[in-house]
Amino acid sequence: MALDYAACAKEIYETLGGRENLVSAAHCATRLRLVTVDNSKIDMKKLESIEGVKGVFSSNGQLQMIIGTGTVNKVYDEFLKVSGMTAATKDDVKAAAAKSMPLPQRLVKSLGDVFVPILPAIVASGLMMGLVEALGKAIPVFASTDWYGFLDMVSNTAFAYLPVLVAVSAARVFGGNIFLGGVIGLSMIHSSLLNAWSVATADSIPVWHLLCFNVKQVGYQGHVIPVIIAVWLMSQIEKWLHKHVPEVVDLFVTPLCTVLITTFLTFTIIGPIFSTAETYILSFAKWLITVGFGIGSLIMGAIYPLTVVCGLHHMYNVIEAGLLSEGSLNIWMPIASAANFAQCGACLAVALKSKNPKNKTIAIPSALSAALGITEPAIFGVNLRYVKPLVCGMVGGAVGAWFGSIMGIGATAYGVTGIPGFLIVSDYILPYAVMLLISGGVAFALTWVFWKEEAADEPAKAKTTV
Repeated sequence: MALDYAACAKEIYETLGGRENLVSAAHCATRLRLVTVDNSKIDMKKLESIEGVKGVFSSNGQLQMIIGTGTVNKVYDEFLKVSGMTAATKDDVKAAAAKSMPLPQRLVKSLGDVFVPILPAIVASGLMMGLVEALGKAIPVFASTDWYGFLDMVSNTAFAYLPVLVAVSAARVFGGNIFLGGVIGLSMIHSSLLNAWSVATADSIPVWHLLCFNVKQVGYQGHVIPVIIAVWLMSQIEKWLHKHVPEVVDLFVTPLCTVLITTFLTFTIIGPIFSTAETYILSFAKWLITVGFGIGSLIMGAIYPLTVVCGLHHMYNVIEAGLLSEGSLNIWMPIASAANFAQCGACLAVALKSKNPKNKTIAIPSALSAALGITEPAIFGVNLRYVKPLVCGMVGGAVGAWFGSIMGIGATAYGVTGIPGFLIVSDYILPYAVMLLISGGVAFALTWVFWKEEAADEPAKAKTTV
């Protein structure tokens, strides 16, 4: 018997709590997508029992009903008639849904929206970088060859210019001009600036004296958060100028003022705030690893991924170099390895548990990259996106780092973590292996138990009746 589209649409509408509870409506190939004011006003069980509705779930601020290919179009048309709403696109619904989310959820979603388009670049680069670094440590002769130099250059390109990729993607997310966003990203890693990764070894840092500001001429290689903030600011300035600058001069006045104002504020306010934060974090990290009974390592193993999100983890090389120069073992490396391998475990759990082929294609190589010590693909592409895997990874990293500290594991060099780390922990191979198993295993188990794939991420399935 054919579905009565009008009756189905009317029943859906009557179950939603009235027109005042509806914000926006759209559809995709199989689902009716709604944004509502308050889902608590909706009888979900009654909604699921409506003839024609094959499944109901809430995801990313949207109430979605699986209706089926072809059928959803007709039900949607009838729904607009009975509700009095106007047609909206999926993007309109997504935008409306995003506004209704709590602030923390919106921030995480924005980060996800920024990183999803650039995932192929950082996944490929992360995997390649891990392999090249591992080969260089395992075969010292190879590290001096032209092939190593070439592969090293290719593999780290995405990370060396990560601010540019992030800036372009962020401009798209925030509604700014992507090319102006690219300029902002490029300015933050300009060749005339001192590379952020070499600041610790520099004899002196040049300074610009701009108005009342003393601006350090240091780049933002590896940074994420300050770039996103800068591009968000750029997008707001650009939109404001487009509204207020006369059209006859808008073409050159708006881009000029947008770039000039944004870069000035970035280097004088946004940048220094994060530079100061880095200094405090580094001092805190140095002190933390001295706290006894492995407690300091446990805490650092937990929060380490958060510093990766902020792009602050590269500065830890200063700690490692300092420990080695004093003639001590590098006790920081096991902490980083435990934290990184835990993110690998969490990401791997997502890869194996997910039913969505797209999730698997991202999560599997990202997990492998994390096992080799490059965690950005796993963190930004998978774990942070779903939040729970990130938290489970933090727990696993904490437990693993605590074990490493209790066992007194130390490395004789720095620059590699994860599986390649076996090359620099020659006296602690067995406890190091156990540490990786603990951190990765705990993170994997917790993610497997607590993370559940949302219905929106699963392939659509028709409801069957007996």
